[in-house]
Amino acid sequence: MTVGFAMLVHNSLDRAAEVARHWARNDCPVVIHVDKKVERRAFKTLTASLGDLENVKFCKRHSCEWGTWSLVEASQSAAEMLLEEFPDVRHVYLASGSCLPLRPVQELKDYLADRPMTNFIESVTTEDVPWTVGGLDIERFIFRFPFSWKKHRRAFDGYVRFQRRIGFKRKVPEGLTPHLGSQWWCLTRQTLTAILEDPDRPIYDRYFSKVWIPDESYFQTLTRLYSTNIESRSLTLSKFDFQGKPHIFYDDHMQLLRRSDCFVARKIWPHANKLYAGFLSDDASIFTGAEPNPGKIDRVFSKAVERRTKGRPGLYMQSRFPNDNWENGLTSSTYSIFEGFTELFEDFEEWLARVTQTRVHGHLYGPDRVEFAGNQKVFAGAMTDSAELRDYNPRAFLTNLIWNTRGERQCFMFGPADNQDISWDVAKDPNAQISVITGAWAVPLFFSNANFSDIRREAARLQRIEAEHLEVLRSVWTKARVRIWTLADFIENPMEPLQTIIDEIGARQANRLTEAPRMVSLDGFGQFLQNLKNQGMHPHLMGDFPVGPPLNEARRKTSKPYVVK
Repeated sequence: MTVGFAMLVHNSLDRAAEVARHWARNDCPVVIHVDKKVERRAFKTLTASLGDLENVKFCKRHSCEWGTWSLVEASQSAAEMLLEEFPDVRHVYLASGSCLPLRPVQELKDYLADRPMTNFIESVTTEDVPWTVGGLDIERFIFRFPFSWKKHRRAFDGYVRFQRRIGFKRKVPEGLTPHLGSQWWCLTRQTLTAILEDPDRPIYDRYFSKVWIPDESYFQTLTRLYSTNIESRSLTLSKFDFQGKPHIFYDDHMQLLRRSDCFVARKIWPHANKLYAGFLSDDASIFTGAEPNPGKIDRVFSKAVERRTKGRPGLYMQSRFPNDNWENGLTSSTYSIFEGFTELFEDFEEWLARVTQTRVHGHLYGPDRVEFAGNQKVFAGAMTDSAELRDYNPRAFLTNLIWNTRGERQCFMFGPADNQDISWDVAKDPNAQISVITGAWAVPLFFSNANFSDIRREAARLQRIEAEHLEVLRSVWTKARVRIWTLADFIENPMEPLQTIIDEIGARQANRLTEAPRMVSLDGFGQFLQNLKNQGMHPHLMGDFPVGPPLNEARRKTSKPYVVK
């Protein structure tokens, strides 16, 4: 009793010949189906290279195309010849020209000999299949598919929509329950003969010839009619990515393939010389006796799919950069944005850097240049202080800055005079901590020596910009940690919000703040705001700011110390 191999070959004929010779030399007959689209000269070269092996045959050729009935016809022709020419075969193993045996052939023969009546074929109902790609599950059995999905995609999709619209349904032959599964199976002679010699085969063939991707459903469905001894799994390691495309194995996957304990793997890169030399060598015939378990490497493939589809947080690669909102997090780590603080406090940046031990920049999105910490002209990752380069892609500038400095928290200043193109980006970024003192942009105007008409015009412009920015920060789509104070509320008790901000940053010192940055003098600021009102501009973002002395001075009262017992 032995196992025979039915091989479906359409390219890399030299590699297919190597594998076929390996199986034939180990007393396993092989029947090869070569795609009819393969040139006659290449076909003759293949047959000549295997002509010295009596247990290698070539069956009738069909012109094959992915997803069509021709692949089932090729499998049928190869299986029929194998059963007819080699009566000692008790299991038929369907393989492709890109398959590669991973374990000694004798070990596979012994494994099947211990399970003489077991059919190894993945076969599950459409309701239980989570991996169908393309939006078609039960529809692939009740619709017609006369157009090629690869060559005539528009016609294919249009005809599917048409059948959905008119409610078209084909009748499934009586007694059949559609099942799906991997194309690569290993069936017993008894089951395979029953399928190929069934009197109703013309009915089944006619029905499945109009099913989409019938090679994943024909044998998977009919096996259920003739056998109850089914292990719904494939002995071939075949992995697919999130798009339904097969993973290709290269030389550096050798240890991964060994770990799977599977008997055969596909799809092997034809130039993987190390894999072919290693697994087809007689010196590599190590008997493990282990049960095939592709689940051992599922974790590796899951991580690979996740890395391919999501990438690393804050790192952008060419393959997914153009797709907006596909990123796995806009930035790679947390950072803080301060709006209105440098306008209200003297030397705020130096104070913040000293207290938090973080990297504190100036206005990174300033109109004239990028104000890196320490007034550097070139920062981490060869980022320059050129405003023109930054404004070419403001979002990429931010993501690059955070990625290049990961491990060190970045803080920077922002305001209505800066480039506003990143407003939505930082608002939707969970890594952002945004602290805003609204209306603080008016303080530099208060100290400026410009004409009041120019000040009023600039104040109106900045207030309009900040109002739009605040609307973004208060949006339901905002994921950043946002704290907003009006200027009047903040100066009433500045230590409490400053302590809150420092605590959120996670400064190394755990104690309460012992020093505060020096606030600029706001004497006469209330009258300045009133003058703006008198000139027809309503500065509403500052809060209820009094015309008299600043709130923190007006409410300051001298009190005697006392002890609470």
